[in-house]
Amino acid sequence: MQSRTRRILACALACAAMGSLAAGSGPAAAASAADLDRSAGEALAKLYRSNPTAADIGKHARAVLVFPNIVKAGLVFGGSYGEGVLMSAGKVEDYYNSVTGSWGLQAGAESYGYAVFLMTKEAVDYLHKTHGWEIGVGPTVVLVNEGVAKNLSTSTLKDAAYAFVFEQQGLMASLSIEGTKISRIKR
Repeated sequence: MQSRTRRILACALACAAMGSLAAGSGPAAAASAADLDRSAGEALAKLYRSNPTAADIGKHARAVLVFPNIVKAGLVFGGSYGEGVLMSAGKVEDYYNSVTGSWGLQAGAESYGYAVFLMTKEAVDYLHKTHGWEIGVGPTVVLVNEGVAKNLSTSTLKDAAYAFVFEQQGLMASLSIEGTKISRIKR
């Protein structure tokens, strides 16, 4: 009985943390297409200003998936959710959501944004053909951190997609986009 009570309490805490983080951190689920367009554009501009490597890669990308605000919470079981846009030639082409479920040793809540730069026609075609993408399946996505960014330039780009995480807030033990499911949504 005590184990069941702990599981219920853990789920309640994770839900409460996710709810409070979502309430105070902007549009986890944008109210309209215009709101999502604006949030994604602002997030991408901020990423470019703060990360010259992302700005340089953006000039060579065929398209960019931008998720301005992902909310993640977990206590043993966890999940994350956010909505974003696919931009091509500076214009919004379509809308997507990002969903991740996980279990294991984890506790906390956070919000963050991420952008996936699609470098090849094949990566863009894969996204369109499958109406989404499960990161870790399909074209290779390289998660760019500070160490990778130092050695990355437009002359060394060889992978189909590069992901940058930005605006992390909150407390969570780790961050990974592996296993994230990106699906097309109507807006």
